[in-house]
Amino acid sequence: MLDRDELIIRYRVPDRTQPHLRVNFIASLDGAATRAGVSGGLGNADDRLVFDTLRMLADVLVVGAGTVRAEGYGGIRLGPADAAWRVRHGLPAQPPVAVVSSRLDLDPGHPLFTDAAVRPLVVTHAASPLGRRAELAEVADVLVCGEEAVDPRRMRADLARRGFAQMLCEGGPNLFGAMIEADCVDELCLTVSPVLEGGPAGRISAGVAAVTREMSLLHVLTAGDMLFLRYARREAS
Repeated sequence: MLDRDELIIRYRVPDRTQPHLRVNFIASLDGAATRAGVSGGLGNADDRLVFDTLRMLADVLVVGAGTVRAEGYGGIRLGPADAAWRVRHGLPAQPPVAVVSSRLDLDPGHPLFTDAAVRPLVVTHAASPLGRRAELAEVADVLVCGEEAVDPRRMRADLARRGFAQMLCEGGPNLFGAMIEADCVDELCLTVSPVLEGGPAGRISAGVAAVTREMSLLHVLTAGDMLFLRYARREAS
């Protein structure tokens, strides 16, 4: 079983004032990102502890609209112990959620908005439907980042300007792929689940452009047969 205090030390970012985009995913040994359509089927209690720790350390949680629907996201609220830890360390008790959506096919009555601990954000682009933007502005702060599509670089910069320097992206694959293409990913936390999944499940990233971004291994943690990897972008030498 992993230790929460050790995880905080292992995953803490030294300078919280600098913009830092961290991505968190789980995958099977053969590269499947989901089981029965959801990522949670691949995890266990240790993976959940890492997941919760990363949320506790974040200023904002970034997630694609498709993942909100597929994973059954509701109103996100950290537990009392995690909220108290944040307050003791000078952070707001709860981080907001930023939902990334091009089509804005989001229901303002969705629990993500109605049950949120703090007012969420919606990240979209200038060509998204104006009427939908107005509806969602009633329940969330709407950020327009890009002209015809969401620009990950602009999103990263706009969130940082709002005081959300420590960004945790929880997926999905298309959003991750766009972030890789835009070279916005500072860190990947990857849990490797000790299963062979087979079937049609996709990878943790999906995109049009094939690009290579070199990463450096920061640590390897194990709990039973589960593997927890932390990689950071490799700086040019």
